[in-house]
Amino acid sequence: MNKKIILASGSPRRKTLLEWAEVSFDVMVQPTDESYPSELAIDEVPVHIARQKAIAVAGGLSGNEIIIAADTVVVLGNEIIGKPTSKEDAVQILSKLSGATHRVITGVVILDGKHETAFADSTTVHFHVLTTEQIEFYVDKYKPYDKAGAYAIQEWIGVVGIKSVEGDFYNVMGLPVSRVVQALQQLS
Repeated sequence: MNKKIILASGSPRRKTLLEWAEVSFDVMVQPTDESYPSELAIDEVPVHIARQKAIAVAGGLSGNEIIIAADTVVVLGNEIIGKPTSKEDAVQILSKLSGATHRVITGVVILDGKHETAFADSTTVHFHVLTTEQIEFYVDKYKPYDKAGAYAIQEWIGVVGIKSVEGDFYNVMGLPVSRVVQALQQLS
């Protein structure tokens, strides 16, 4: 691929996943408004936010780059669960997810000049029932304040607390990397 690839995300997990896929890229992040119209369908929310991230980064570039932006949301029932704001919030979120099934949706937007590729990938996650002690141990030790749903599947809570996953495991980490690689291959 002749064009420079830019990852419009500061997420260390997204960076790691692209590195594992051996995609050569640079990271560039711009402050972005992550709000969304209230009438937007839940599956469209992360795509909308990813698009905002991509556009924010594109404004400072020449237009000869490929920009990859993503946003991940956790959905329990019809409620989008964001990043926790405090220890108490993280404990409350994980208590809601305990013993329940939720969806993790990652929206991806790839900008190549004026051309946009956008999609959302959804993975269903089933949690075991977690004790209050397990939840507090996880929050105290791993401090999941930068993670939608207050957890990272690749950390202790994923190993101990997740009963099963239906769909792309890496999507739950923050990037459906195989779909991203396929989309990049179609651009070259």
